[in-house]
Parts: sequence; C-alpha cells; structure tokens
Amino acid sequence: MTGTMTTAPRIDLTANDLGARLGKRFAALGLGVMQSALPRSTQELVMLRASQINGCGFCTDLHTKEATAAGETATRLHLVAAWRHSTVFTEAERAALALAEEGTRLADAHQGVSDATWREVREHYDDEQTTALVYLVAVINAANRLGVIAHHQGGSYEPGMFDRPQD
Repeated sequence: MTGTMTTAPRIDLTANDLGARLGKRFAALGLGVMQSALPRSTQELVMLRASQINGCGFCTDLHTKEATAAGETATRLHLVAAWRHSTVFTEAERAALALAEEGTRLADAHQGVSDATWREVREHYDDEQTTALVYLVAVINAANRLGVIAHHQGGSYEPGMFDRPQD
C-alpha cells in the first residue's frame, strides 16, 4: 500500500560526520535559548504546542516528559492544545503560545505573526526574553521537521536523556 509508514526511523542524522557536526551546532543553539531569561515552563509549553501542530511525535513526547519532570502539572499539559479555551495559563504564557502558533502556521496565515500577538508578547517579555522566544519558535519548528522527515517516533523518550554523555 502506498503512503504507509513504518515505525523505524529512516535515518540516524548523527551517524555520519556531517550530521554529527550539524547536530552539535543545532543543539548549541537550543542550549542558548534554554539558558536565557525566558522561563523554562514557558519554553516547554511553546515547544510542546509547536510539536503538536507539526505532528512530531518524538518532540511532543520529549517536551511533555521534560515539562513533567520540571514540575509542570498534568492539567496544564493536557490543555496546551486548547489553551485559548482554558483558564490555567497566565497572560504571558498565552502571548507566548499565540506567537508559537502563528510562527508555526506561517503557511496557514498569510500575514505571519499578527501585530496584536506581537504587542501581547512585547507587553509581557523584555528584549532578551522576546529574542529567546522568537529563536525558540524557529528552533522547535526546525527540530519538528527533522523529526518528522527522519520519522522519529514518540514514546521512548526519558527525561534528561540528552543530558547524559553519549557512547
């Protein structure tokens, strides 16, 4: 049957020299955002929402589990996909989630990120946090695309897995 997918990843993008070099640089960019003044809980919510939109099972799994390990509540994680119709997110988080959605759905929204969303983001985040948020949306979208193209499946991620030394 055409169009069916197997559960095995198509390629290990870090198994060759080029992939390993690019992967290290990509990870360094993500680490820079992670070490910024943008609250870690906001980072995880944004990455989870973009991953849900993009259908990246591996990234959805990773960010759900990392957020849980960092103390995020099950209620908030379950409601990320319906954040507009939920009472559990702060105004700042709502602005970040709106930016994540609009920055992820560029092809669906010809205007890109709306001026209203941008005003909300700027109301709640300073220049450094806004910079981190913009880079975060770009990085998670790139990571989602890598995961979906390479066919990395969700379900096997363990919190802190990438913090441990690799063999």
